[in-house]
Order: sequence, then C-alpha cells, then structure tokens
Amino acid sequence: MKLRGYSGRAWLSSILRAASLVAMAAALAGLTGIARADQRDDDNAVFATVGDHQITEKDVDDAIMRGVSPAQLYDLRKRALDKLVNDYLVDQAAKKAGLSTQQYLAAQGALSKITDADARKFYDDHKAEIDAKAKGQSFEQLRSRIVAGLEHNLARKNQEDLMAKLRNQNNVTVMLEAPRFKVASDNHPWSGGKDATVTVIEFSDFQCPYCRAAEGSVKQVRAKYGDRVKFVYEDFPLGFHEHAMDAARAARCAGEQDKFWQYHDALFEDQSKLAVADLKAKAAKLGLDSHEFATCFDKRAPDAAIKADQAQGQALGITGTPTFYINGRQLSGAQPPDKFAEVMDEELAKGPPPTARQASNKTD
Repeated sequence: MKLRGYSGRAWLSSILRAASLVAMAAALAGLTGIARADQRDDDNAVFATVGDHQITEKDVDDAIMRGVSPAQLYDLRKRALDKLVNDYLVDQAAKKAGLSTQQYLAAQGALSKITDADARKFYDDHKAEIDAKAKGQSFEQLRSRIVAGLEHNLARKNQEDLMAKLRNQNNVTVMLEAPRFKVASDNHPWSGGKDATVTVIEFSDFQCPYCRAAEGSVKQVRAKYGDRVKFVYEDFPLGFHEHAMDAARAARCAGEQDKFWQYHDALFEDQSKLAVADLKAKAAKLGLDSHEFATCFDKRAPDAAIKADQAQGQALGITGTPTFYINGRQLSGAQPPDKFAEVMDEELAKGPPPTARQASNKTD
C-alpha cells in the first residue's frame, strides 16, 4: 500500500488528532442522543427556576449564541453543511451502485487499512525522529498508535479525494459565506507580494508562547505561497505579559532601520530574553545603530502606533493572540499549516476580493 501525505514530523500529531476526533465524535453522538430523546417544540420550555424567576430554553440558547463569535458560528455552520452535503452525496452514490454506505466507501478505498508492514516501514523510515519524540520506545510498543494515526490520515486523504470527485460530478454550489472584517493595515511591516490576491494580517504578542508556536506554520505558509500572499504584522501586546510592550516597541524601532523582520525572528527565537537590556543587545547583535535604536526606544516613539493597533484589535473583538485575518476572515490561535491553506486556497480560487485592500509600506 502506498502511503501518501505522511512525514515523520506529522506522525505524532496525526495520532493525537485521530484520538481527539474519536473523543469528539463520541461526545457529539452523546449530545445527538440527548437531543433526540429530549426534543421540544416550545422554546419557552423552562430549564430552571430561581424563586419565581424562570429560565427558559430560549434564554439558554440566546446566552450560548452571545458567546459565539461570527467566525466561530461560520466554522460550526460550515462543518455541519459540509457533513450534510457529503453524507447526501455518498448516500446517493451508494444507492446508485446498489451498495450500503460502508460497502461503497470500502469499494472506493475510503476505508483503507494500514498493515503491520506499512507501519513497520513508516517506523523504519523515520526511526531517528520517532526515537526523539517517543523516547526510544520500540516498534512493538508503538505499533497500535502508528497504525491508528496512519489509518486516520489515509482515510481522511482518500475521503477528501472521493468527496472532491463527487462534488464535481454533482455540481455542488455552496452559498454560505465566511464573515469578513475590515482591518486597517497602512504603515505596517509586511512581506510577500505587494499586490497579492490574499492578505494575511496577524495580531501578535512577542511574549506570547502561542504566537511563537504559530511561527512555524506562518513560515511554512510563506514559503509555500510566496508572492501570492502578503503578510502584515500588527501589535497586540497583552497586559499580563510584562515585556510584551517593550518588545513591540523594540521591533518597531528596528523597523525604523529596515530590520523589522530580522528583529521579529530574533525575539521569537528566544522569548526568555525580553528585558530592556536584552532588547538593546539584540539590536546591537543585528548590526543596528545602537544610539539611534536606544533613542527611539527610550523616547517611546512607537507607542502611539502600538496602542492604535491594540484599539483596532479590541474593536475587532480580539481577546487573545495570535489572531489572523485572511482577506478579512478571522482565524484564531496557533493553527497548523493545513488550516491556513484551507482558507487561503479558497481565497486564491475566488481571485481578488471585491473591495480594494489598503496598501502597506514594506519594512524589511
């Protein structure tokens, strides 16, 4: 069996992802069972009483919805819509073939199995990296986890291919649109293509561990898409991070000497050294004019612009970092590269958005 789309770096995360999906499926099945057993026609059904005060089903549902952002609601709707479309397509294709759903999927290779030989080959091919991550555990100890992870990835890839084929054959049109936010990005550091079809704006905090974790995905995406995508950096230092504001100020002062991105990378490379003395030492190490940098930093020249970024982020509803806007579509947290690619590929396929994006001045 030929294994596609697997790398040594992805094997452990794939296994963990498979386990989390199994848990999620079980939870959703439980919730579905509860809903079916407890359906109500009246959204004024009382869920609780506090003295003479009643709390109804509608009160509870409204409270839930107030806690769901437009981007989260879109994600929930999209997942549900994709499942409904895919389930219908598979059901119709299975009926046409005179097969059950499971038989049809098996015949299409969507339920492929990983053999011990496949798992052993993967283990042997990536032994050094697996040993580093699994602390020297043997193949026998890891067999079931490797098989589960590889089967999950293989099934997902095969099902994606099958669904793409069925959607093309059945002229599926999706009208659900992702919410978009207007994000000002003038005069911010950027890289990539000046007139790119896709603009990614990141609100970040140099002391945030999740922002550092996201850097790997961002670099992979930048390398993959090149000048087809424009990346813009904006500051959102969080108040409970002692050195975040100083680091943001220092990066902007480095940008005044055309070395924002070099300084940006140096900050994320070692988040343990963000005290003022460390920040000035980084500037000297990168070959910046130390006097010019210190003057900019000590006079807090960039602070007004940093606070403007914070104000815009708060107006957008940002509560944590990193938060990305891909052509205005919000993506929160340290997401894997494939999540970025999912949104970016959709945007690239659509072409330039209907409203012109604001130009930014490139700072290297």
